[in-house]
Amino acid sequence: MHHATENERLPFPILLGDIGGTNARFSILVDEEAEPVRFPNIMTADFPTIDEAIRKDVLEKTAIRLRSAILAVAGPIEGDEIDLTNCDWIVRPNALISDLGFEDVLVLNDFEAQALAVACLTADYRETIGPSGEPPVASRVVLGPGTGLGVAGLVHARGTWFPVPGEGGHVDIGPRSRRDFRIFPHLEPIEGRISAEQLLCGRGMVNIYRAVCAADGVLPSLNLPSEVTAAWQAGANAQAMETVSLFATYLGRLAGDMALVFMAKGGVYLAGGISQRIIPALKAPEFRAAFEDKAPHSQLMRHIPTFVVTHPLAALAGLGSYASTPEAYGISTQGRRWQR
Repeated sequence: MHHATENERLPFPILLGDIGGTNARFSILVDEEAEPVRFPNIMTADFPTIDEAIRKDVLEKTAIRLRSAILAVAGPIEGDEIDLTNCDWIVRPNALISDLGFEDVLVLNDFEAQALAVACLTADYRETIGPSGEPPVASRVVLGPGTGLGVAGLVHARGTWFPVPGEGGHVDIGPRSRRDFRIFPHLEPIEGRISAEQLLCGRGMVNIYRAVCAADGVLPSLNLPSEVTAAWQAGANAQAMETVSLFATYLGRLAGDMALVFMAKGGVYLAGGISQRIIPALKAPEFRAAFEDKAPHSQLMRHIPTFVVTHPLAALAGLGSYASTPEAYGISTQGRRWQR
């Protein structure tokens, strides 16, 4: 078996896959100049295995003979069987090689792919929240409230972008305002604590909504995150309105924390489906107020830009940029690359 050196390019044509908890998105890069060939989004629940999804959704629909795959997956990458956090799929790179004919498979964390995207996204794929202007080429952070809450840093050093994937969505989050102290007792701790992901993802939005209803002594009438955001958009439900406003506030607090950790002068980028759906709420004053409220560093925070990533397939764009120019990124492939 040949062991690749770091930053050695994978052979084209390359299958790019962004495998989230709910959706999987695929595209093919035929060579470094080509525009990616896109495939329709699929629901992970519709296929028993990722192998089956790739076979039916990609291989049977194209004559292109794929040589390698770069997959971004939601979950930690350990060993030869990679369990996805929020769905039943297991990625087995050796099986993709033996059964589907790939010769080279690289598996990255889904938020590493989002971080790669943030390094290469142009202004037309982002919506500015707060102070405008071109962000400096400096360390960045990407936060993505979606099925779960992903966080990654993007450190800029020696002319190279280094994605830093982690589990930042699982940090503690606590009450600050008087209203928070009314609401938080109605949240359900997991093993004694409230983590950011319990509030800042789809389920989290419903958790906030139920706690707001309990604090108000109202019976909850909405059950899905999409119902909460729809009621907020319609301006029809006081608890839903407050929920989305609190969601923006808590997201601002956490975004500010992460900006401090990474000294992210290049900005904080909000990815994930929820961010795009609640842009008007993020443009209201609460998000930036919470983001900047970091004494003794409020002055510093005022100058850090924040954006919503509006690219419909940001992770795939990031993977494509890496596939074409791996030398521009400091990505360690050790233990994450399998070859025939």
